[in-house]
Amino acid sequence: MTNETLTNLVRDMATGAIRVVDLSVPLDENTQVIGLPEEFEQSPGFKLERISQYDDKGPAWYWNKISCGEHTGTHFDAPGHWVTGKDYNDGYTDTIAPEKLIAAANVIDVSKESAEDADYVLTADKVKAWEAEHGAIEAGTWVLMRTDWSKRTGADFLNIDENGSHCPGPSPDCIEYLVKERDVLGFGVETVGTDAGQGFHFDPPLPAHTLMHGNNKLGLASLTNLDQLPPKGAVIVTPPLKIVNGSGSPLRVIALAP
Repeated sequence: MTNETLTNLVRDMATGAIRVVDLSVPLDENTQVIGLPEEFEQSPGFKLERISQYDDKGPAWYWNKISCGEHTGTHFDAPGHWVTGKDYNDGYTDTIAPEKLIAAANVIDVSKESAEDADYVLTADKVKAWEAEHGAIEAGTWVLMRTDWSKRTGADFLNIDENGSHCPGPSPDCIEYLVKERDVLGFGVETVGTDAGQGFHFDPPLPAHTLMHGNNKLGLASLTNLDQLPPKGAVIVTPPLKIVNGSGSPLRVIALAP
């Protein structure tokens, strides 16, 4: 790579030849977080408390205290988030290699299917059909499942009834294919978590967590604006906060798209 490569990148971003797309939801006290069965400890929502704002507590400065669970809003799942990935020394937010935090993205559009069936499941066959049209998924790249779920608001986003949450996600054979046959970097979604709402019924349960993290792969949840990305050709920037032994982190995911 030459200096010209980076110079051209910055020039093309400035002129709009490369679009910069924000894939993140705003963080505030209305940001929805995943709910767990009552017997488990729940993740807290986002909270912002003012320290000072040009007043007696700080006459020339404004700042706040923030608190939330690591997996709040648009967030990053490190391998150590799941029991199957707990033993990877490079599987936490402070130990993941930084070169993994900028990578190409494959966007698989299943928004129509998800609109028709809230429990839609992305299978390996669907991925292979997408590859037949758009080209093979390269090793070390992201697979992002576009469902347009981020356009939902209020209770429709978590979509919970007496049987639990109903939202789309990947099948076990999909994740197995992406991990074993394509060696992807990770899997990202627009829903509150990387697995289908009914994914605890799968074998293995919650495959985007169990299999992806068990193979030292990454996750992204609560993405938005995936409808602004092409099937191939975008690059996403995904650095979590460098929390020591962190299992994940809220983050602002940025895409560079042609």
